[in-house]
Formats: sequence, C-alpha cells, structure tokens
Amino acid sequence: MIKHLFVVLLFSLATNVGAQNPVKKNKDSSNVAQDSIKKANFLKQIGNGFFPFNYFDADLRYLVKFNQFEGLRTGLGGVTNRKFSERYRVNGYLVYGFKDKRSKFSIGGGFRVNKNANTWVNVSYTDDLKETGSSKFLTDQRFFSFFEPRLINIDLFHRHITKSIGLQHKISNHLLSETQLSVSKINPTYNYNFVLGNNTFNTFDLSTAKISLQWSPFSKFELNETRVVETKNAYPKFTMQLTQGFRSVFGSDFNFSKLDFRTIHQFNHKNESTTNITLVAGIASGEVPLTNLYHAYPNNINKETILQRFSVAGLNSFETMYFNEFFSDKFTTLQLKHFLRPFKISDQFRPQLVLISRYALGNMRSIDRHQGIDFNTLNHLYSESGFEINKLLFGFGLSFAYRYGGYNLPRFEDNFAFKFTFNISL
Repeated sequence: MIKHLFVVLLFSLATNVGAQNPVKKNKDSSNVAQDSIKKANFLKQIGNGFFPFNYFDADLRYLVKFNQFEGLRTGLGGVTNRKFSERYRVNGYLVYGFKDKRSKFSIGGGFRVNKNANTWVNVSYTDDLKETGSSKFLTDQRFFSFFEPRLINIDLFHRHITKSIGLQHKISNHLLSETQLSVSKINPTYNYNFVLGNNTFNTFDLSTAKISLQWSPFSKFELNETRVVETKNAYPKFTMQLTQGFRSVFGSDFNFSKLDFRTIHQFNHKNESTTNITLVAGIASGEVPLTNLYHAYPNNINKETILQRFSVAGLNSFETMYFNEFFSDKFTTLQLKHFLRPFKISDQFRPQLVLISRYALGNMRSIDRHQGIDFNTLNHLYSESGFEINKLLFGFGLSFAYRYGGYNLPRFEDNFAFKFTFNISL
C-alpha cells in the first residue's frame, strides 16, 4: 500500500511540475533540437574538410601529409567563415617539410559579388611545391578527401611562386565554373633543361589563363556558408578545363595550350553491387615544359622487390606504373571498377571485393626538348588489372595488381603490385 502511495505521489509531483513549467519543458526540447542541429552541422563541416572555430574554419588538408621529397609535411591553414563576414573572406596556410627543411605558404582572400550564384572574386599568392606532370581541375578544389594515399610516394616536384586572380561562379544548380589568371615562376627541384632552338631553360616564367567547368546534371548542391557543397552525389559527372599560356605577357617564356577532360559514371545494380567508369584525357600543344605536361597517375615506387614496393594504393592511380616512367603531351586513361556486394560477416565486419582494370595510351612530340631526365612514352596500350579487398580492419584493406600487354616487364615479379588500401567516410 505504501509503495502504491509513493508511486502516486511521484506521478502527481511530476505532472504538477510539468503543468507549472510548460515554458521550461519546451525550452528543453528546443535546446535538444538545437544541439542536434549543431552536431549535424559540425559533422558536415568535418566531412567537407573543415574544423569550425568562432570566426575561422581550420582546413584539415594541411595538418599532416607525407611525400618522398619533403618527408613529413605539417602545418596549419584555413579560411574565415560567415561569422567573420558573409561578403569577404581571408584564407591561407603555412606548412613545413622536415626533409627538405623548407617552409611553404599561401595567402589570399576574396569578396562575394553575387550570393545566389555564389560568385566570388579571389586573389592569392602561393610559394609551394607542385608535382611535375600533374594536371588538376580548378573546380576540384571545392571537394575534399580525408586521405590522398598517392601523395605518400611522389618524389618529383617543382617549386612555384604563383600570383593569381580568379572568379568562381555557379552558373546553374548543376554547373560550376572557375576562371583564373596567374603568373608563376617555376624552378624544378631535379636536374631538368627545356630546350627550344638555341635557348635552354632550367627555370622559367609562365603567364596562364584557365577556365574550368564541372557539370553534374543529376547531383544537387547547396550553399553552406561561403562554400558550395554537394548534397546529392549522382552520376554522370563531366569536367573540362582549358589552359592558355601567353609568351611575353608579364615576362612569360612560352606560348602553349592545354585541354583536359574527365567524365565519371556509376551504375548501381539490383544486387547492391556498383560499377564505376572513369575516363580522363588531356592534350597539350605548343612550347610546354615537362612540369606542365602529363603523367598517367603512377603509384609504384622504384624498388627491387615486391615487399620493398609495398605501400598505399591510390584511389584512381596505376599501381604497377613506376613514378616518372612515362610522360605525355596527349594521353587518355580508362578505369573500370566493379564493387561487389559487401560480405556480411557481422554487423561490424563487412569486407568488400573490388575488381579493377586500368588502361592508358599517350604520345610525346619533340621528346628531345626535355633533357636531364629519362622517361618513356605511352605509344602502346598500357594495361593492368587486379582487385582490392577493402575494409578488413579499421578501414584498411589489401590491393593486388598485375601489369600486362604492351608494357609487360621482362622480370615477372616487376609486373606485380601488392599494397594496402584505406577507405573511410563520415
């Protein structure tokens, strides 16, 4: 009986407190909802590569990296957020390489011209390294990857001091654009001479104009503070970039043109498997030094044995192609990935098998212009196939690939690549 009275008393007290303090209850519910929204926004910021502070968002890309030239590369970077200003922003980074014992930095800023189209005018000054033969799309700077495994093995860099002014603009809900005018001083960190007639260049100046377009007809984007964020990732995607170099403009040494193209398509099958197809192509004409030509995304270290070459597999790289083995002034690559349905061993342990084939074809005119470094061309079809077993333990997995066809090597073991993979997502 006493127990029953005690329960009734507790019930009465609870209902009485609730009736006398309805505002407090609503306030508590409101606080819970606001906390949930804040946590969701925080995770979204982390997923986009930024750790938010009061007036400043730290850029996670600059915290820790590693490559063969700089060794450990670490530093800080970031950009101001809308608490600082919705119309103006300041961005930059400062990093240090422990192997080359040199600091690199960039400082820049921008102001918004149109909010609905997220139109920004940006300026920057950069003193840093860039991989020789890499060709990046301007619009890719808006997207973030937690881990870029191929960077670990890169050893061929050139220093550049670049001053630039650019315009980024969302033409439509599915079409992003970025235009940039830049002046660069290039200094290769390796022995290289670019020969044009009677002139030999081991350092050079470039003045370029770029325009980059990314069309994602089925994706969805939204404006997150001062950045465009892809909220629905859909396929196909198309990216194109045109680069023009101008001789004698601001002291530029060369006149050249480049056209780069990439398309990605993904097919989702009924059995929960997916097929991903990536086609990349580029063509350069005119007086183009090796620094601004193309490699084919190699990711194999020049070591004697398979175990010595054991490293991290890239996301879209040729695992059996050795670094600095091939360069081209026109090339195309095709990558096919088939993701099988994950094996459900348990709720936490769900490894996934991925079947992969990659192909590359290219050419190089006037190869004798490039002196001091030895490399081959991709006149024949380069082929490799293999598989990955991903998410075996804490996001880690294993990768196996074999090189065959026109560039099969005499020693059987030199055609193999055995590496580990790393996949993580928020």
